[in-house]
Amino acid sequence: MQVSMASAQGVGASNEDTVYASPNGVVVLDGLSAPKDLPMGCIHGTPWFVRQLGTRLINLIGDADVTLREALRSAIDRVNDLHRDTCALDQEAVPASTVVMLRERGSTLDYLVLSDNVLVLDLGAEGVQTVTDKRVDEVAGEEMRVALQGPTGTPDHAARVSALVTIQRRLRNQPGGYWVAATDPTAADEAITGTVALARVQQAALLTDGASRLVDSFGILTWAQLLDMLRNEGPAALIARTREAELTDPSGERWPRFKRSDDATAAYVAADRPTQIHAGEQ
Repeated sequence: MQVSMASAQGVGASNEDTVYASPNGVVVLDGLSAPKDLPMGCIHGTPWFVRQLGTRLINLIGDADVTLREALRSAIDRVNDLHRDTCALDQEAVPASTVVMLRERGSTLDYLVLSDNVLVLDLGAEGVQTVTDKRVDEVAGEEMRVALQGPTGTPDHAARVSALVTIQRRLRNQPGGYWVAATDPTAADEAITGTVALARVQQAALLTDGASRLVDSFGILTWAQLLDMLRNEGPAALIARTREAELTDPSGERWPRFKRSDDATAAYVAADRPTQIHAGEQ
């Protein structure tokens, strides 16, 4: 696989995204931010969790006999083993992450999406297809509407976001709620998976929601234009363009959002040019 990638920190204390690539696969994770005023049952924190999960996933998907759901289930189990003796893993307040994976397997591409990362597939004459899991947007609707009210960065806004996260935690990895990678391996069974013939795919992108917002939140680009930017300028340019747009609306009045700028990670998979690695802020 010919992969270029970039990742940049948003307004938080650290980058809670991570991205890994191997000769036959790509893994992109977006850790769920935990407001400072809410409890956390894990002493290690979200950045540690996404790193541990990501390294295990990229190794596990290298085995073509392991399905992507099996890889995710096993990776969650293995990370649990790292801190079950030191952390309260049965609590709602544990680190969690979205997941998007793409794997080349012979003449096919396998994919998995769990929560609101975005996979963009250019299928040539068939058009551009996107895969994402928006179940989180279907729960706590009123609290989400209130939390999105600006201006961002104020104590009142932070309190509304904390109230939303409190409710979302109760609905996380529950029937009728939404699903993410945390401490429950069965969340893997709820992921969106699929397989597409390798010959059909001209290019692809794996994006955290901080890197997809020029299309799905701001409406500045189409998915086809986003792919064009990735192909011609690279993932770092996409993130830089996103930051420029965010600066024009710092309080979230035009584009309501939870943070002025979110961690942003993009991986671009090309079928027709050598590997290029665009180093972003880590």
